[in-house]
Amino acid sequence: MVINLSEQDSLLSTWVSELRDVQVQQDRMRFRRNLERVGEVAAWRISQHLPYVEREIQTSMGVSNCRVLEEQPVLATVLRAGLPLHQGLLNYFDKADNAFISAYRKHNRDGSFEISLEYVSCPELENRVIIIADAMLATGSSLVKTIQYLRDEGHPREIHIVSAIACTVGIEYVKRSEPHVKIWCGAIDEELTAKGYIVPGLGDAGDLAFGTKVQM
Repeated sequence: MVINLSEQDSLLSTWVSELRDVQVQQDRMRFRRNLERVGEVAAWRISQHLPYVEREIQTSMGVSNCRVLEEQPVLATVLRAGLPLHQGLLNYFDKADNAFISAYRKHNRDGSFEISLEYVSCPELENRVIIIADAMLATGSSLVKTIQYLRDEGHPREIHIVSAIACTVGIEYVKRSEPHVKIWCGAIDEELTAKGYIVPGLGDAGDLAFGTKVQM
């Protein structure tokens, strides 16, 4: 299942347009906040697909039968660009457990790159619902490797991926490797450059959110 959150007109489309806008991008706080908002919308939508139970809640005037989330998901993020998106998810799933993965592109002299994954911190994952925040789903390589590492830690019941912008190439790669994963995107673009950047995309989300880095 792939859900393009921009298919239906909403404020989300405005926030995605600001993420793309080179003028608005100069304001890092605004850029991070817009990523956070995409995460909040995705959290709301995902919450509609999770199981709920009825619970009696004591009020000051009596008892109310309420529908509440049956269990908390695990929120995972791919460092570092995924952090604002992760915060948006956490704003809504505020009791969730959290996991962090340091997957990044290690560039070679010939212009190619490999996915380096050096750090994973996560809670118990067995039979859990996992929501992975990755700001840009480009080639899909880092996400597939992340999922493989998480599966080594446990066997999740359900996996959701949340990205601000995804590319059809990356989506297809993830679907081939992980056919049961659900993908939620702020927008979907068609083109991917030879260096693995989404076009029109928005640029390097990590650099725009936190400043430029030295290439490793």
